[in-house]
Amino acid sequence: QMADPFLYNTGERSGYGCLGHEVQVEHIKAYVCRPSYFTDKAVIVVHDIFGWTFPDIRYIVDLIAGHGYITICPDFFKGKDPWKTTDHWHDFADWMKKHDPMKVDREADVVLKYLKEQCDAKKIGIVGFSWGGMAVHHLMLKNPQLSAGVSLYGRIIRDSEERYNLLNPTFFIFGEKDHTISYDQITLLDEKLKQHCKVPYKIKVYPGQVHGFAQLKPEDMKPVDKPYIEEARKDMIDWIKTFI
Repeated sequence: QMADPFLYNTGERSGYGCLGHEVQVEHIKAYVCRPSYFTDKAVIVVHDIFGWTFPDIRYIVDLIAGHGYITICPDFFKGKDPWKTTDHWHDFADWMKKHDPMKVDREADVVLKYLKEQCDAKKIGIVGFSWGGMAVHHLMLKNPQLSAGVSLYGRIIRDSEERYNLLNPTFFIFGEKDHTISYDQITLLDEKLKQHCKVPYKIKVYPGQVHGFAQLKPEDMKPVDKPYIEEARKDMIDWIKTFI
């Protein structure tokens, strides 16, 4: 039984004027932002339960593009409704069954093909938040085309020892006060990765931070959280820059 999975109140978000544009990639809509100069490096951003049009996630796409990456956030829900602030938490388990973060392989392949063939991308990384963090963990076990991954507060699923055999460097970011992920789970993840993982990985827990902390826009941050949010984002970008 899960507690209310997301403490942060999405109803109090400011709007956001995006820098990128929307494209259709085969059966998927996607939001793309490119840097002002040519690059052959790209990053896929996997949205959280609030979907690919949510202002916070578009802000993150633009932020990563500003560091010199073709950045794309596809609609991994394929047109199905994202979670809405008016939805009831007791329906969340059913909603999750219809929005499985382990069933993203086909969409990831479509987007990888688009980045390589239409955007001339040679190296591609992936970053995901919450629901998207779970998807990133899954894809970093399955898809060797992804050169590096960052999973931000994705709930940790322990279905087998194969879950720790990452194909490429992966960074796991957590908030200390995230009530969906216990500290014990994070410690166990670390122990298991030490045993099974053959590529570089990193786990970092940010003091005092709740679920969803790293994707807030500047005007939505509380001053006490701002240094940790900025640090998490810098760490995320640095990880991508190290490997892509």
